[in-house]
Amino acid sequence: MNMKRRKPELLIPAKGPEELKTAVNFGADAIYIGGEVMGLRANARNFTLDEMRDGIAFAHEHGVKVYVTANIFAHNSDLEEAEKYFRELNEVRPDAVLVADPGMFTLAKENCPNVEIHISTQANNTNYQTALFWHRMGATRIVTARELSLKEIREIRDHIPDDLEIESFIHGAMCISYSGRCLLSNYFTGRDANHGECTHPCRWQYAVAEQTRPGQYMPIEENERGTYIFNSKDLCMIEHIPELVEAGIDSFKIEGRMKTALYVATTARTYRRAIDDYFESPEKYQANMQWYHDEIRKCTMRNFSTGFYFGKPGAESQIYDSNTYVQEYTYLGQVEAVTPEGEAVIHQKNKFSVGDEIEIMKPDFTNEIVKVLSITDPENGPQESAPHPKQLLHIKLSGTPSALDILRRKE
Repeated sequence: MNMKRRKPELLIPAKGPEELKTAVNFGADAIYIGGEVMGLRANARNFTLDEMRDGIAFAHEHGVKVYVTANIFAHNSDLEEAEKYFRELNEVRPDAVLVADPGMFTLAKENCPNVEIHISTQANNTNYQTALFWHRMGATRIVTARELSLKEIREIRDHIPDDLEIESFIHGAMCISYSGRCLLSNYFTGRDANHGECTHPCRWQYAVAEQTRPGQYMPIEENERGTYIFNSKDLCMIEHIPELVEAGIDSFKIEGRMKTALYVATTARTYRRAIDDYFESPEKYQANMQWYHDEIRKCTMRNFSTGFYFGKPGAESQIYDSNTYVQEYTYLGQVEAVTPEGEAVIHQKNKFSVGDEIEIMKPDFTNEIVKVLSITDPENGPQESAPHPKQLLHIKLSGTPSALDILRRKE
């Protein structure tokens, strides 16, 4: 290992305050979030300005940075609101804002002078001249296009100043389109992917129609469920931390600003340990590889590939026979507090029952298998099961929960 390489930042997504606290607790160095406007995740929970202010304060107390996405491609009608939003962000003081559109960059620079500007992957940052352009404009970081190989990223690193950082996606869903610039959603549903309303039509089932045979649909490749020609496998680079470091990437970014606290905790904790192990000793990193594999598969996924990092992906990077996630574990809830009697206080996310065997997932890389001994609604008393999502419950477990632990159940 080239010890001159600095330890990369681990950057985790958060769709709301719960996920932000989870990311902090499970090992993030930085978190990226969206406000209620100007980000490309319209259906995410997202943060009000007050929540953003509180979340940034919480993260900063723990030495964690917060970046806010404002990476829409603005139309004229967006500009007045964008200007106001950047002035508000200047008061809230995140560590950086992410933009893609030169017009949005200009507004951010003028109205948000106290905050660094990062250039989103949406801007298609595919070469070092583009990186140098944004650096001259005042950006402090570029997020590489997902279509780049590690060789190309290393070439960018070799041609740009040390003070211009490189951020790259290393885990999560891939897009069939070029860095998310997709027209399918708009065409089929009227919901614009580039304004944060993507309906993920790349996951749908398709067939071929021939012009002179209207109404006749021919499957391209078929099993009993159909074919899903655009459905990409998820990116997972847990086996390739050394190569990512050697490419000169400064920030390892996890995709998933729509995902649950279980996904946030699982990805943050697994990559946190892998990065730390590698920088402690490459041998330790290799010795713990099976643990990384076992853990990273405990969040929802569409199987895994290495994306474009080792060359252009082929058919093996697509999933033609299904559009569903693999889900080995179900998220039950996050421990919000522990009562004096030792009961875990949670807002339940999915059904579970007294007698179930579940797992407590802890930030210290340990998992504790426990039994559910009792379930109590503080207002209505004991109950045998918890079928109603978001219900506030006190759970007695055979083990020892702590605040912010994650509860999950193997399926």
